[in-house]
Amino acid sequence: MTLGWEDLPKSVSVDGAPESERLVEPVPGVLLLCDGGWLLLDTGFNPALIRDPALKRRFHGDPLFRPVLPGPGEPLEEALDQAGISVDDIVEVALSHLHNDHAGGVRHFAGKVPVHAQRAELEYGLGGHPDPETHAIFRVDFDDPTIDWRLGEGDCDIAPGVAAVLTAGHTPGHQSFVVDLDESVGGGGLVFAFDAADLTENIEQELAVGGRINAGPEQTIEAIRRLKSIATAKGYPLIPGHDPVAWPALTEQMAARFAETAAGDRP
Repeated sequence: MTLGWEDLPKSVSVDGAPESERLVEPVPGVLLLCDGGWLLLDTGFNPALIRDPALKRRFHGDPLFRPVLPGPGEPLEEALDQAGISVDDIVEVALSHLHNDHAGGVRHFAGKVPVHAQRAELEYGLGGHPDPETHAIFRVDFDDPTIDWRLGEGDCDIAPGVAAVLTAGHTPGHQSFVVDLDESVGGGGLVFAFDAADLTENIEQELAVGGRINAGPEQTIEAIRRLKSIATAKGYPLIPGHDPVAWPALTEQMAARFAETAAGDRP
């Protein structure tokens, strides 16, 4: 799913890119039908922080970063509705990390379903550090005592066929996901880098991501290499998190594939 867009300098995605070069990048979300029900990977923006003028000045006052919402309502609800799913159909959520474009919709699930994240990520977001908000981690999005956190400490299984891989560097507890698809839908799988690699060129050229918290460029390159190794070993494509060409192509491909599957035409 595409939960919005962000107009920003390419240097956020690729370390050392010219500040004058900008991209409009999609905001990703992934909806998976697992044993037991629907699992959602990432939740998009909190639109209140964008639409309310006072909140926008506080949280999105940087003129170099411009969030773009896809419609007039709640982006997550609108995207799920297009898929024929309601928020209440989601039985588990997993967050790649706590940046505002990934954790802004987690409030929909407070007091309802388990939410998976890395312990290091939540400790950074809630642990009294002075700078999370300056790094676009907005405590207001996820500081809710009714959220049922399920915290990993490194690589771990989220659900049958879905594994989290710790890829810290972009944030202290960033995690990517390896998804195995059942033979009933043709088998295979995908590796979702999320913000461990924003763009195809991060992967193909092993270029460090520009946005990092308490990490050097080499740490993000190592994360990319690890994901490439996993993807190669499994024979799965490695999907960058914010690529303006690769992400729309993937969503079209998945829509076509699973529309055929729903009609009984197995790949």
